[in-house]
Amino acid sequence: MKVTDYFKAAEGETLISFEVLPPLKGGSMQAIFDTLDPLMEFKPPFIDVTYHREEFVYKRRESGYYEKTAIRKRPGTVGICASIMHRYGVDAVPHLLCGGFTRQETENALIDLAFLDVQNILALRGDARKFEGKFIPEKEGNNYAIDLVRQIDDMNQGKYLDNLVEDGTKTNFCIGVAGYPEKHFEAPNMGMELQRAKEKIDAGADYIVTQMFFNNDKYFEYVDACRAAGINVPIVPGLKPLTKLYQLNSIPRLFHVDLPDDLVNAISSAKDAAGRKQAGVEWCIAQSKELKAKGAPCLHYYTMGDSDTIAKIGKAVL
Repeated sequence: MKVTDYFKAAEGETLISFEVLPPLKGGSMQAIFDTLDPLMEFKPPFIDVTYHREEFVYKRRESGYYEKTAIRKRPGTVGICASIMHRYGVDAVPHLLCGGFTRQETENALIDLAFLDVQNILALRGDARKFEGKFIPEKEGNNYAIDLVRQIDDMNQGKYLDNLVEDGTKTNFCIGVAGYPEKHFEAPNMGMELQRAKEKIDAGADYIVTQMFFNNDKYFEYVDACRAAGINVPIVPGLKPLTKLYQLNSIPRLFHVDLPDDLVNAISSAKDAAGRKQAGVEWCIAQSKELKAKGAPCLHYYTMGDSDTIAKIGKAVL
């Protein structure tokens, strides 16, 4: 079932969904199950599974020289989606990236997903590799998220990269894209951010999931600005609780978001780790309750493997 169909069927009720990371190479599905088992009581209609591009490492050869080698530390997104759907009977939403994939590799991944009856995709450009100053697209790959959206939409129309394919099967993907209430750090201003979002929707995207934020006013302002720009698809707020002191520095640096003074003060003034975690959880609960009260279609939690914290928030919100 499509993500947007779940929103329609909910008839205004706020849903809850989760996002999980594939385990590091060498890990097992049990790590995913351990994260999701305690969260299934909230009856998520869908679960997102992130995709991770390759990284480069330098391996020393016997000659003494170093060889640049590409590795993928968190493989398995497609297989994880199949396991989640089989175990829990809920829809999985794999993330697909432009970075690290040719258009042909993307098409093959989409064919695999269609064969597995995966009906939802979150289409993302992806981040730059470590130690690269900017995003560099793969040769013969998609440059931007809008290009990936167009490729998926083409397959929904039965158009494949191989022109020799006649009467190609039409896929049935519902396409999600990312949105940035505090704008993407590469966008020069919010006006350009909204223009890019509108272009992705016009290209075939069906809904938006936002970057995490910690000030609900940012989300409400973003939704209003999207509506004024003619973007009328569901906009899902992405949420993550702050639970550790170092996140006061790492979260703004990595995700380019602002932290409200009250949240920073509550966490930094707590007496110990347990108090800091409690302050972050209480903030996320308050965020969630307000978003739900004002009609957000879904609360989408970035679990990061911490199901206990997310479960505590879910129980307080529902």
